[in-house]
Amino acid sequence: MSPQAASTAKAVGFQPTRIVSSEFEGFVEERRLVRARISRGMILKEMEAAQADLQDARDSSERRKFKWATIQGYYSMFHSARSLLYHRGFREKSHYALLVAVRVLYSNELEPSMIDRFEEAMNLRQEADYGLKFSEAGAVETIEGAEGLLQRATELLKLK
Repeated sequence: MSPQAASTAKAVGFQPTRIVSSEFEGFVEERRLVRARISRGMILKEMEAAQADLQDARDSSERRKFKWATIQGYYSMFHSARSLLYHRGFREKSHYALLVAVRVLYSNELEPSMIDRFEEAMNLRQEADYGLKFSEAGAVETIEGAEGLLQRATELLKLK
């Protein structure tokens, strides 16, 4: 582990013997994940965006606009995940770096299935956006994942 990655791992509470994801380490070294000063207001703004996008996704689904429901549901998950990343004092430079960081930084607090749903939503959003492939089932799956991640982020951030 590089000195920069070791310092970052220590700063977020990793034990020296804990193995850190090589992807996470690489993103830190490449500065695709960076330490940052994050205010409580920035975290709350992300959570508000997550809630708004979730509501928009539900509304789009009710109107049978499944492409938009999928995209909005994913962005709800993105903002929930970003709020968690901010809580640990990081900023991301890509969607995938956010996924990897949350997987590593919250390995003890988030169920693996929740992280898997975030990754699946990322894939569904890309397909809806760029491949014009979307479905009602994909929209429902993404919305359900967004609801779960928003609820868990709210608990972890002690916002209730």
